[in-house]
Amino acid sequence: MATLYDVPADALIEALVERLPESIERPDWATYAKTGAGRELPPEQEDFWRTRAASLLRRVAIDGEIGVDRLTTAYGGTKDGSNRYGVAPAKKTEGSGKIIRTVLQQLETEDLVETAEGEGRRVTADGQSLLDDTAGDVLSDLDRPELERYA
Repeated sequence: MATLYDVPADALIEALVERLPESIERPDWATYAKTGAGRELPPEQEDFWRTRAASLLRRVAIDGEIGVDRLTTAYGGTKDGSNRYGVAPAKKTEGSGKIIRTVLQQLETEDLVETAEGEGRRVTADGQSLLDDTAGDVLSDLDRPELERYA
């Protein structure tokens, strides 16, 4: 049986977007919210929220117990230097904690993620089976000969 480690991340996330429950949807305020301090504009993709939810589900499954603070670092980026001549070095910025927290809360209501007291969040058995089933389907649909040994 294939696991989430056996398939490419982009293919798994793309397939997982289709399998997430319909209740995971973008709130009204998220239309105007940036995904981090280093961004200039909010995301323009229609399915951004579900894609971020699928990505977060995969990330929580890989990292085990992980908190919002570490996830904001993982989904952060860089911001250009702050003076007008552009000679200041780029600075690391964090991703939006509100977006990450809200997506994790939606995943919790669907019983895909649970809170581990004092340790962050972890994937439930239902979430792991959703990831593994999706990975199996993705692996069978992939047209890459080097991955056939996992099928």
